[in-house]
Amino acid sequence: MNPQIELRPHQKDAIARVIRGGNTLLAHCVGAGKTYEMAASAMELKRLKMVNKPIIVVPNHLTGQMASEFMNLYPSANLLVTRKRDFEKSRRRKFISKIATGDYDCIIMGHSQFEKIGVSRERRQKYMENEIELISAGIEEFKSMSGERWTVKQMESTKKKMEAALEELQNEDYKDDVLNFEELGIDCMFIDEAHNYKNLSFTTKMTRVSGINPQGSKKATDLLLKVQYLQELSPGRNVIFATGTPISNSIAEMYVMQKYLASDALKERDIYAFDLWASNFGKVETTLELAPEGNRYREKTRFAQFVNTPELITLFRQFADVKTPDMIKLDVPTLKDGKYSIVESEPDDFVKEVMETFVERAEAIHNGNVAPDEDNMLKVCHDGKLLAMDVRLIDPDAVPAPDCKLNKCVENVFKVYNEKDGIQVIFSDIGVPGASDKFSVYDYIKDELVKKGIPSDEICFIHDAKNDKARDVMFEDLRNGTKRIIIGSTQKMGTGTNIQRLMVAMHELDVPWRPADVEQREGRILRQGNLNKEVEIFRYVTKGTFDAYNWNILVNKQHFISQIMNGQVVDREFEDIDKNELSYSEVMAAASGDELIKEKNQVDNDVRKYTMLKRSYDDNHYRLQSDIQTRIPQKIKRGEQILDNLQQDIICRDNSDYKRIFAPKTGDEDIFEWNVNNMTFTGKEDAGQYLIDCSKSVKSGDRQEIGDLCGFKIFIERKFMSDHGADIIIKGANEYKKELSSTAEGNITRIKNALASFEDHVETYTEKVNAEKKNLEVNMKQFAEPFQYEDKLNALLERKREIDLTLLERQKEAKKSENLSVEDDSIDCGKTKNTKKL
Repeated sequence: MNPQIELRPHQKDAIARVIRGGNTLLAHCVGAGKTYEMAASAMELKRLKMVNKPIIVVPNHLTGQMASEFMNLYPSANLLVTRKRDFEKSRRRKFISKIATGDYDCIIMGHSQFEKIGVSRERRQKYMENEIELISAGIEEFKSMSGERWTVKQMESTKKKMEAALEELQNEDYKDDVLNFEELGIDCMFIDEAHNYKNLSFTTKMTRVSGINPQGSKKATDLLLKVQYLQELSPGRNVIFATGTPISNSIAEMYVMQKYLASDALKERDIYAFDLWASNFGKVETTLELAPEGNRYREKTRFAQFVNTPELITLFRQFADVKTPDMIKLDVPTLKDGKYSIVESEPDDFVKEVMETFVERAEAIHNGNVAPDEDNMLKVCHDGKLLAMDVRLIDPDAVPAPDCKLNKCVENVFKVYNEKDGIQVIFSDIGVPGASDKFSVYDYIKDELVKKGIPSDEICFIHDAKNDKARDVMFEDLRNGTKRIIIGSTQKMGTGTNIQRLMVAMHELDVPWRPADVEQREGRILRQGNLNKEVEIFRYVTKGTFDAYNWNILVNKQHFISQIMNGQVVDREFEDIDKNELSYSEVMAAASGDELIKEKNQVDNDVRKYTMLKRSYDDNHYRLQSDIQTRIPQKIKRGEQILDNLQQDIICRDNSDYKRIFAPKTGDEDIFEWNVNNMTFTGKEDAGQYLIDCSKSVKSGDRQEIGDLCGFKIFIERKFMSDHGADIIIKGANEYKKELSSTAEGNITRIKNALASFEDHVETYTEKVNAEKKNLEVNMKQFAEPFQYEDKLNALLERKREIDLTLLERQKEAKKSENLSVEDDSIDCGKTKNTKKL
């Protein structure tokens, strides 16, 4: 290793975990140094001869960067780095053979190249057969439960598609002209940005719950098959995933990570399918959320809460090495004034009119008045995002308001440009360049900035970099300040975009769908290596549009992600507001443009917080009540009964010939004597051997009476499901158990010790009874204490009801007013109603 590089403590810990712990998920935040962790882990595993040929799979555009950093850490490493041309049809066979025959310290390959290396047909066939069997079992179970016909039909359709694919695989003209994955000698696999493979297919009956998408991708299935092969070589080892966002969009992704990396742990718990996992750790709930129209609330069923949380986290942490920014204290810039700069834009009349059409469309879809192929909520949501960005994305001829979102962004970019000597990044996943017949957000911003005096060659689009070389040149121009402004999308400018050196500001024009996308965006500026200690992040929202709905989605998704990643859950059911979520909530409230909706958002958050505290109090209260009324009194009663029995046994023992029978030796003479079953044993050796002989005839789980000794009955009890282990039972008022010794004399000694220990038991159980009585007093005192936030929660719930009723009345009035307007129009027309839509 390069002696000039000192790995940080969390990186060393991660490497140690990979070596000692087996399959590992490096769930480290952006900027934590996962590249060095993977390189060092691969080299250490090979040095220790635990693996022979490791492979590191990274996003395509990062293969060169991964190789460069690997060589920086290990200058003498023998690497095989794939290039795009290596997998061209004419070169592919030769290159794959090179992988199989070469002796490399590590192979570095892009995601798409890795996917072109297939697994054997036999392995794919076996996988399909297993999946068909699972689906068939699910269909039969659902039919027996009288499940929904729609669900059964969908499962049957999935089964038919898989059966067709299996038949096609069996009948294909198989040509073994390229080596498959199993033949390459790869025995260790690192997958960087592993969240790209989260879309793994699985069988489930939960087909109508938000947050569940069982339809998988081919590349995820391909990876699973390769993981399963490596687990056959080294069970529980040598598969390492790295991603800062292992749970990015759906609760099902956690199950997917476990299926990849901890399938044996799931099987040990009899969890063979997603529904079994969900029944153990998930909870489907119905909540009130902001509707896509942005001006009312609706009920929505979603799978967004964890139950049995301690067990779930324990299972997750068995393979996940989690490091969040607050855990490792990265040297990254801070936000100006410690918060995001939320920039609001007022909707003009045109925006309001279009929003009304969205309301009409949504109601028509909800009432079934329109065919799904003609209009659906996905289209409405898409159009809503376009409108929230700029009216010209809806109508190219529309004239935006002077203070629209894009104009405010231009003003802020120009202001920062003049005040600070650094670079700025603008994120927009909407209105990208390239479509000549549509309005381009990118081109508009650039044109306006140029009009204000910023040189055109200082502004660039990430989309202009058509290949890795052009991309590297563009990034280098940004790192040295030759270019000052870059505009791009999350997908193209997220992972691997290391241009933070001079970055002073970031502008988010639209709302991404996933919290992980927000993290990736912010990871470009809040990153180590940025020379600026303080930076700004601007978030732009158009009030009264879909911006509110989209930020609300992030709120819901951030809930369950934070619960697991923080690892601070103590309740069996847990729902809390993560600190990141508060910034999302603030943006959502600002976007709504309605003070009452703003208040509802805050009240809902507070109700959720205090309801969680009340639930925790109630759970504890019920537990205390059970302890006070049942559990502790039973323990006290049982302890006191044992003490009474001990006193009886002490009297029985002392009134017997105990002292004579167990008298110590006098010289060479052993005066031990035991009369049992018409036999008299005058030595401990013979008596102990008799116990051993008796034990041989006792069946598994049975108990056989041997005789009486010192007023106590003696039994031999064979341990359940054991051919050898047995216990000696000494039964008086209490029972005392000693394991049968393999030595004859040792058995008599153990009986003697059991009889002699009665006084010690009295002391032990007296302490236990006194401790339980003290515990009862403490619990009674805690039980009497009221919930300290009861009044506050009741006030919040009352205010929540008032707000909900007001919003409901508003909706009714709006509908009533709309109906009256339609009737008036029909009267004016004299013949028919005016049904013209905006």
